[in-house]
Amino acid sequence: MIYFDNNATTPNDERVLEAMLPFMKTMYGNPSSVHRLGRIAKSAVEVAREQVAALVDVQPSQVIFTSGGTEANNLAINSAFGRVAISAVEHSSIYESAKRFVPEIIAVNRDGLCEPKTITELISKRPDFVSIMLANNETGVIQPIAEIAAQLNEHGIMFHTDAVQAVGKMPVSFKKLGVQMLSLSSHKIYGGKGAGALIVDESVSISPLFLGGGQEQNYRSGTENVAAIVGFGKAAELAKTELDARQTRMLSLRTMLENKLAQLSKVTIFAQNAPRLPNTVLFGIDGVEGEMVLLKLDQRGVCVSSGSACTSGETEPSHVLLAMGISPQQAQTAIRVSLSHQNTPAEVLEFIELITPYGV
Repeated sequence: MIYFDNNATTPNDERVLEAMLPFMKTMYGNPSSVHRLGRIAKSAVEVAREQVAALVDVQPSQVIFTSGGTEANNLAINSAFGRVAISAVEHSSIYESAKRFVPEIIAVNRDGLCEPKTITELISKRPDFVSIMLANNETGVIQPIAEIAAQLNEHGIMFHTDAVQAVGKMPVSFKKLGVQMLSLSSHKIYGGKGAGALIVDESVSISPLFLGGGQEQNYRSGTENVAAIVGFGKAAELAKTELDARQTRMLSLRTMLENKLAQLSKVTIFAQNAPRLPNTVLFGIDGVEGEMVLLKLDQRGVCVSSGSACTSGETEPSHVLLAMGISPQQAQTAIRVSLSHQNTPAEVLEFIELITPYGV
């Protein structure tokens, strides 16, 4: 099998599994319990908090554990107030949770980027809360978040960024970005599913989604998923220490893939000229339905997607591509390859061999 769908989820790193197993078998205490097993669990959660904090350059107290990136995004939007604005290319967890505010939609250009003039126009409308993702899950396009934050901060506008796809693939520093809130997810960085975090500036007050026992500084009540959180911490530690090597490997594979795709006359790589994650290629084959190619590849043991896994089963074209000015017909041709440092050049060549009959 060739697995090229790492933006949907990543396989667990064996070292992450090793860290998680004791808390799934023998160290099963509730972190709120005062006995020995409870204290061991509590200590493990706090170690993971330190590991996640180190990954994005914050204090451990700024890390609020959640069940994943979707909950982290909902928690951020739940703390929004007044006039809300979100980019046109946000993940569905931002778009859907922001609907109740009837948000201002921030346009992107043909490359999927928010331009400075667009942010200047947005500021003139006096929003109170803005959410723009750091890196897009479909195109891999990286937004100039630090520059946007500098503009928004001058006007005291609260700024959140969804960094779920960015972390582990590029350096991410909460301090350098200048945002007030940032979302993370474990299963995008070779950790287990069911754990994520919202990073919050110490000056910010947020509104909890869940009330109860007061866990996570009263921001996220509910017994912690200790094993998943421990795995998240270990995955964060590895993502930090191995970032350079992973980036280099993924970029090498992406360059190889794009060079081969460029030789196929019917292939268009979307947002090719924009700054992108080193692992992501979204392309279309003229006149060929992406979903059809996906199913054919699946029959040959190749896992790719036609966009976001969180909107799988939808027949509508990608809202991200539509926002970029791509026609609905061309958007329907989209195929996303999201690589891992675990992939190989041989897999890329085999993929190209399977794609070539459609793309010539």
